[in-house]
Amino acid sequence: MIVRFESTETGEILMFAATARTLLQIIGKETTARGVFVVSEMPAAAERLRQAISEAGRPAEPEDEEEATAVREPVIGLSQRAWPLLDMLERTARCGAEAHVVWQAAKDF
Repeated sequence: MIVRFESTETGEILMFAATARTLLQIIGKETTARGVFVVSEMPAAAERLRQAISEAGRPAEPEDEEEATAVREPVIGLSQRAWPLLDMLERTARCGAEAHVVWQAAKDF
């Protein structure tokens, strides 16, 4: 399922529900089919995402030479997944009292 985030000030973001659920849970929002961030919520939400990214840190070092030389698929971490929403929240928060970000999905996720 796809979750669509729309801002009064930026373009839209489409995310898979699993990613959106993770990010909204970090922020402390319900994962309902529809929801909103108002301007007063955006700075704290952005800070929670930044803190989670910081705590996620770097991947663990390989334990042995074989693991270090193994060919692996690139890992897409929390920072790459969170950045679009983080940017949307920060940019929208600077745009006045009427600015907001909404999300919409086919059902609760």
